[in-house]
Amino acid sequence: MAKFHGIIGYFETMETTPGVWEESITERECCGDLLRNTNKFQTSGHLNDDINVSNEISIVADPYARNNFHLMRYVCFDNSDVKWKIVSVEVLFPRLVLTVGGVYNE
Repeated sequence: MAKFHGIIGYFETMETTPGVWEESITERECCGDLLRNTNKFQTSGHLNDDINVSNEISIVADPYARNNFHLMRYVCFDNSDVKWKIVSVEVLFPRLVLTVGGVYNE
């Protein structure tokens, strides 16, 4: 099992002034294990095929991750700037298993 160290982006909506809501991303570092590392090319209507990964990452859930797992939106790993969309989070205390899909579009 490969080790994982990367950044997870948490999406939050905050009220800045009464009636005005803004979206913000909070990034936090985490570590864990890379359970599955696969990719596939998906044919679409575009010129090039889309790349989808089906990675599963098991992270150690700190109190922030445990309380805000529903706000997780993307993960960056392998020292790259590519943000991969988190498609599901499975809670297996004291760990969270993240399933990663395609590239995250901001």
